[in-house]
Order: sequence, then structure tokens, then C-alpha cells
Amino acid sequence: MYSTQNLVIFTSLINCKASQIYSILLHSITYIMQLENLKSSIVKILEETNAIDDKLQAICDYLEAQIFYYDWVGFYFKNGDKNELKLAQYTGEPTEHTIIPFGKGICGQVAISNENFVVQNVSEQDNYISCGWKVKSEIVIPIFVKGENIGQIDIDSHTANIFTNNDEELLEFTCAMISKHL
Repeated sequence: MYSTQNLVIFTSLINCKASQIYSILLHSITYIMQLENLKSSIVKILEETNAIDDKLQAICDYLEAQIFYYDWVGFYFKNGDKNELKLAQYTGEPTEHTIIPFGKGICGQVAISNENFVVQNVSEQDNYISCGWKVKSEIVIPIFVKGENIGQIDIDSHTANIFTNNDEELLEFTCAMISKHL
């Protein structure tokens, strides 16, 4: 039986160099084993840290440190009554994208669609806001509070074709846990 995870890995392997194949296989095996530990640590951060800003920053720092291909981790939230997102806490290189209109870029599209958006190769995406030449892939997961999309977690990677279902699972879990503290 082939799972979606196996097909993603296989497809990624076809389009990669030997060093990338090793990296993908290593990350997949390691990440599957670490998924529950990562989730437990997210819960612990949320329980032990007081202020919400501190919780969000600690999550950014933790995810970026623990997952080698998470090169930029940040949160965007709806900016009051405006149809735009405002950058909150993040870890990684500074970005000029502190305000993103709804519909623009991956984050802006998630603000409208209310759905996860995984971009395995940003160069193939028409409505992409470049955050730098190093970024090759991006994943954005919305945060819901009482059924309303109030923000999102945004992850950039310098490696193309790197995100898997495990990333979506971890980040959905993270967003669900965060929503309980907002």
C-alpha cells in the first residue's frame, strides 16, 4: 500500500540530487519519530509561558530550532477590521512584508480561502510575494477562533519540495492549541 506520504516522498526523490534525496529521507524518518514529541513540546510551551506574545515567539523559536528546513517561522493576524494581515512574532530573517492585503501572496490567499496552502516550489506560484531569493517553498496554516480565521502560521523553507503531511499535521495541531489561548 502506498500512502500519500510515500507518494510525496517518491515524487520529491525523482526531482532531486543525491544529497537532497538523503536529506529528504533523513528528515522523513526523523520527523515521523519526533512528531509526538514536537506536539508535546508545543503544549508545554503554551502551558508554561504566560503572555500570548511570549507563547507565540517561543513557538516560532522552537519550531525553527527543531525542524532543520523551517528557515522562517512567523505568525500573521488580521489587522483589526481591515482586510489585511499584520506580522506578529517571527523567527528568521527580517521581512518587509509586515502588512499583507487579503488575497495577495500565499498568506493573503489563506486569509480568504480559510484553507491550508502548501507551495512546494514558490517559483511555480503566480500569486507569490517573494520573501527573498533563498525561499523555495512555503506552508501556511490558518488559525481559527470560534470558527473565524483570525490569523495563520507561515513557514518558509530554503528547500523545495520539502513539506509533507506531517508538517500539515504538526502545524494544524499547533494552530488548534494556540486558538485555545487567544
